[in-house]
Amino acid sequence: MSSAAKTLELLAHFSSARPEIGLSTLCRLARRDKATTYRHLQALEDAGFVEQNPATKHYRLGPIVLQLAQTREETVPRKAGAEAALSRLADATGETSHVSVLSGTTVYPLASCESPKHGTRAIIDIQTFPLHATASGLCALAFGPSKLMDVATENLQAYTAKTVQTAADLEQAVQSARDTGFGRSDRSYENEIHSLSVPVFDQTGLFAGAVSVASVATRFSQDLERIIKSNLVSASREISHNWGGTPPADIEAAWAKSLSPSHASETAS
Repeated sequence: MSSAAKTLELLAHFSSARPEIGLSTLCRLARRDKATTYRHLQALEDAGFVEQNPATKHYRLGPIVLQLAQTREETVPRKAGAEAALSRLADATGETSHVSVLSGTTVYPLASCESPKHGTRAIIDIQTFPLHATASGLCALAFGPSKLMDVATENLQAYTAKTVQTAADLEQAVQSARDTGFGRSDRSYENEIHSLSVPVFDQTGLFAGAVSVASVATRFSQDLERIIKSNLVSASREISHNWGGTPPADIEAAWAKSLSPSHASETAS
């Protein structure tokens, strides 16, 4: 990895849950020595990517990041093109809906919407979606670039007792997503969450991200699964259209088969 890439990689450690980070903490998160981390922070600060809080001396994202985010949304308005569909999806399912996007070999969260129907609900507070442990990640592996599989198998980190631990098991989960058109993570990233995802496509005709519903696992049932799947398909079509794309015919066929009454009966039995 180049020095420039290592420098910019530090930005990924900032989030809404961790808006400010001290030098020592950033060293630990990045697994780098203090001198190297400080040098990279100075480069980012000089360019406006980070700034130092005068009161705490901790670092936070700088003004150039906001400018770039606004430019990105103005020129590639993906978040705006997903929000209405997410709201309808959350209302229809009573669970948390969210959209993720693929950039390079990483799946990032873009937007989410929580349903007020239940007091206990899934909260999307994550910087990146692990490819092997999340429904969004499995969608990326099933419908995205083939190189993602190599990236995923290099780090099969266990998040729960149900996280995929072998390349063979991962391939089986990915193949299931291809066959059905749905990625599924059943308490494999968080013990309390059962998620379903479908792919989203943009103007290139390629996989661009995933739209998902994260349910509290104790509420998940066959009836809820049918509701979620049906509404996920509608959401994928709408968001793909807003992003200039359309789901390919083979994925539409997989969805149709998965949603057919005969398939539901076979699954239930």
